[in-house]
Amino acid sequence: MNVVSSNATRTPEWLKWLVLVIGAAILPLILQQFGNAWVRIADMALLYVLLAIGLNIIVGYAGLLDLGYVAFFAVGAYLFALLASPHLTETFPAIAAAFPGGLHLTIWVALPLAAAVAALFGILLGAPTLRLRGDYLAIVTLGFGEIIRVFLNNLDHPINLTNGPRGLGQIDAIQIFGWKLSRRLEIGDFEIAGVTLVYWLLLVLVVAAIIISHRLAESRIGRAWMAIREDEIAAKAMGINTRNLKLLAFAAGASFGGVSGVVFAGFQGFISPESFSLMESIMIVAMIVLGGLGHLPGVVLGAVLLAALPEVLRYVAGPLQQLTGGRLDAAILRQLLIALAMIVVMLLRPRGLWPQPEHGRSAGRG
Repeated sequence: MNVVSSNATRTPEWLKWLVLVIGAAILPLILQQFGNAWVRIADMALLYVLLAIGLNIIVGYAGLLDLGYVAFFAVGAYLFALLASPHLTETFPAIAAAFPGGLHLTIWVALPLAAAVAALFGILLGAPTLRLRGDYLAIVTLGFGEIIRVFLNNLDHPINLTNGPRGLGQIDAIQIFGWKLSRRLEIGDFEIAGVTLVYWLLLVLVVAAIIISHRLAESRIGRAWMAIREDEIAAKAMGINTRNLKLLAFAAGASFGGVSGVVFAGFQGFISPESFSLMESIMIVAMIVLGGLGHLPGVVLGAVLLAALPEVLRYVAGPLQQLTGGRLDAAILRQLLIALAMIVVMLLRPRGLWPQPEHGRSAGRG
């Protein structure tokens, strides 16, 4: 009877997640009372959560170390920037004649289109690397990310496609049902800032990404990915088509990066190749390793911490710089503090802050 009563009073899992999502939705309304800068930090944290969830499919589920993931982020951002800014109509007279009102791609078309194009780039990256594993795969994917960045930086001549290092500006703000998310929303005497509206859009995308990623992990495809991650030779001996599943992992993970790029471009209003450097890829990899490889709650936690920590540490680095008489640069000191925090966490929690429960139990028995 005690067991029955304890099971009856146990809180359903879906209710816990619902409360968490409601709390996350209310958070920007509290943060905007202290200034929109704090809401903007929360926006960027959610953007990195979306990127980390996508990379977790490739690295956490399938075990394919990808150091060029930022390339898919760049593909989505530039796709939306080209189709939602005056650059193409100003550069190519034929496009201007075909679209006299200008190209203004809506978010409803941009999101699935960017996901599809990024997935195609994921397959293009995955196809030549099917026989590579470990360090070799990491080097090739790193090179792929740098190739994309270099192309974006140099495709301003002989045909000006990306505007080179000058970047693309005047990108249309994201519109939902005709309302630009860059404008504040007034409900009576209460104002909701534009950055809060962007936060809610990102929250919807993150919740959708978590549901899709969780369902993938629980499916036959997800179990096959994890079999490849643990032992590819054994997985192949069991009849798993490792080639197709690896390509599917690259495509699925890349699609999340493309969607993130669209929101980033619409949110910033300006993008340039500098936003898609190698350090961005390394930071996203660090997020999923720090949180817990392959474990969605840990991935979300790691992304939030590493995205928000640099901004929070601004308030620590400033006073420390003053103590040294200004001899230390605040930005470098902030990076040093982040690196030290990560080293301490990795020493104390080598499997991440929130690893998969199965790994934790097996480690305890060992």
